[in-house]
Amino acid sequence: MLYYNDFFSYEQLFVIFLDLFYTLYGDSMKIEDAITDFIHYCLFEKGLTDQTIKSYQNDLDIYQGFLQENGVEQVCDITSQNIKDFLKSRVSCESSSTVAHNLTVIKNFHKYLIKENIVRDDVSLFISRPKLQKRLPRSLSVEEVDRLLDITLVTPFDYRNKAMLELMYGAGLRVSELVSLTLNQVDLENGLIRIMGKGRKEREIPIGEYGIYYLTQYLDCRSQLIKYHRQEEALFLNNHGKQITRQGFFKILKKLLLEKGLNPDVSPHTLRHSFATHLLSRGADLRSIQEMLGHSDISTTKIYTQVSDEKVANDYKKYHPREHKGDKKNEI
Repeated sequence: MLYYNDFFSYEQLFVIFLDLFYTLYGDSMKIEDAITDFIHYCLFEKGLTDQTIKSYQNDLDIYQGFLQENGVEQVCDITSQNIKDFLKSRVSCESSSTVAHNLTVIKNFHKYLIKENIVRDDVSLFISRPKLQKRLPRSLSVEEVDRLLDITLVTPFDYRNKAMLELMYGAGLRVSELVSLTLNQVDLENGLIRIMGKGRKEREIPIGEYGIYYLTQYLDCRSQLIKYHRQEEALFLNNHGKQITRQGFFKILKKLLLEKGLNPDVSPHTLRHSFATHLLSRGADLRSIQEMLGHSDISTTKIYTQVSDEKVANDYKKYHPREHKGDKKNEI
C-alpha cells in the first residue's frame, strides 16, 4: 500500500493542506464575518475592555464600509492599496492620531486573519503609520482648577459632582475609569482606590485628603440617589439611580465650565493632564506619575516634561526683566 508520505514530506503535505484550506474557506469568508470573529477573539481571548472593543468595532465598521464601496466583499480580496486608499480618505477628515489608531486596529485585524489561517498574506504588514502631529496636552492652571471645583453643596447631585471632580483631578483618572468605579474599589480607610485601566491592568492610586473628605460626604447622601430599593454597586449614580455614563459626565462638566466662566472646550482628559502637569511642576518623580496614570511606556508620560518646559519658557518671557530689550524701564 502506498501512503502520501511516500511521495511528499510532512512540510509539503502541510502546504498542500493550507492551499486546499484557503481554496475551500479563505476565499469564501466575508469581511463582515471576519470582523465579528475578530471582535469575539478580542473580547473573550484577549480580554480587552468594553471601551476598547467599541473602539475596534467602530474603526472596523468604517473600514468595512469603505471596502464595500470599492467592491471588496471578501477578506482575500483586500489589497495593500485598499488600505492605503482608506487611510488617505481618513486623513482629509480626521486627525493624524485618529488615522494612526485606525491603522493600528486594521493591522491587528489582519494579524488575526494570518493567525487563524484565514488568509495567506498580511497585506497591512509594510504600511507605515502616519507621522503624528506633536500636540502638547492642554492643562488647567491651579487657579482654574480651584474655580471649577468650587461647587456649592446643596443637593445629593452637588455632592456627587464635587466628589467626581475631586477624584478625577486628585487621582488623574480617565473618564472611563471614573464612571466605572464600584463601591468595593474605594478604600477610604487607607486612602486608596483600585483602578482597572486599559488592557484590564489593575493599579492602586492614593487619594488625597480632599478626595477622601468629599467622597465620604457623597457616600453619606448616595442612598438618596438609589431608586426602587435597588442594589447598585456603581459608585457614582445618575438621576435614575444607575451608573453614570461617560456622556452624563461630559454634560455635567460642560455645565460647570460655563457656570464658572471657564473654557467650555475643556474635556475630562484635561483634568488628567492637569493632574500630571501639576505634580511634575512641584517636583514629583516621573516614574511615580507613570504608575499613577497607568502608562505602560514612560515615553507617554514624558510629554508632560515638555509641557513643564514650555511653561518655564513662557514664564521667562513674561516675567524676566531682561527678556524685552525695548522696555526702557528695565535699563540701568
